Amino acid sequence: MEIQVNGESRRAERNDLPGLLRELGYSGETFAVAVNGDFVPRAQYPDTRIAEGDHLDVVAPVVGG
Repeated sequence: MEIQVNGESRRAERNDLPGLLRELGYSGETFAVAVNGDFVPRAQYPDTRIAEGDHLDVVAPVVGG
């Protein structure tokens, strides 16, 4: 399926959020995810499904000032 990740078009095989994040190379807990503009609490990741055309924003905290 074709999705947008941080403004870039990407192809993805997985439609479950945890699997998709692994497929995209994200690991650990140092990031937050929004799907179509809505923040997804980490506890809801396993129940969150991604569909064709969805927009994901994956953000990590920046250290420094």
